[in-house]
Amino acid sequence: MKKSIGKVLIGKEESVEFILVALLARGHVLMEDVPGTGKTMLAKSIAKSIAGSFRRVQFTPDVLPSDVTGIQYLNPKTREFETRFGPVMTNVLLADEINRATPRTQSSLLEVMEERQVTIDVITNALPDPFIVLATQNPIESHGTFPLPEAQMDRFLLKLNVGYPSLQEERQMMRAYRNEEPIEKLKPVFTTEEIVFMQKMIKEVRLSEEIEEYILRIILETRKSKNIEVGVSPRGTLAFMRALQAYAWLHGRDYVIPEDCKKLAPVVLAHRLVLSMEGELRKTQLQIIMDILDVIEVPVESGAINQ
Repeated sequence: MKKSIGKVLIGKEESVEFILVALLARGHVLMEDVPGTGKTMLAKSIAKSIAGSFRRVQFTPDVLPSDVTGIQYLNPKTREFETRFGPVMTNVLLADEINRATPRTQSSLLEVMEERQVTIDVITNALPDPFIVLATQNPIESHGTFPLPEAQMDRFLLKLNVGYPSLQEERQMMRAYRNEEPIEKLKPVFTTEEIVFMQKMIKEVRLSEEIEEYILRIILETRKSKNIEVGVSPRGTLAFMRALQAYAWLHGRDYVIPEDCKKLAPVVLAHRLVLSMEGELRKTQLQIIMDILDVIEVPVESGAINQ
């Protein structure tokens, strides 16, 4: 699947792998980067690769919650109320420029992302399985935007920065797109049923006591740091665990090793931190997580393997 998407998005192998982690861990992804770096194309490629449905919402300040979740309306022919579902009824939902939506509209995604269901009036409907939200936001614009509240940031399993390609990668991209659109040739690699099966498989990945202790010490340090006002929540702890299981499984292991924790901690934990005023002046969320990883003693790897 990474190889297939790599023909469409050149130089984005790590981002694709992280999104696969979120897909298998039943999580959601927030991508923050400047326009034109391939965020929308990445979401479309994921949807096509799993033979799933894809819907896109372009958020603006005038988008209403019902535009996202759906409405009940009176059918003049049947004289009965019918439900018209919004774009959330899909496998892959691209929430484009989510920070342009008003807080009221942003909150309409909370139930969708956490409970995997949508309530319209008094009727609750389950969403398709698998379901993943890939949200984007533009960090360079502040006019007409509404920053995501901490409660919603905590709903995202990962926060990624897609970044610019290297010179050689951009050269390859120019050649690949010169005479054709590679995404049109993208074929499904998995069915949605196979993805659901794999989501169950990752739960069998083991965490040794040493790895559990290592995870908890990292989490605890985020709650003790003087630069952090609010540390990682218990929801974040469970999200970190599930992401580690998915990452280890993707790499052909049925156990988690310390290197997995170091690889995923920046993208899983950093965006969950609320920095103090003093902390904001000194460091970024990512820098604080990296400092914590440097301070916490790494467990002996054999302990994770022999568990």
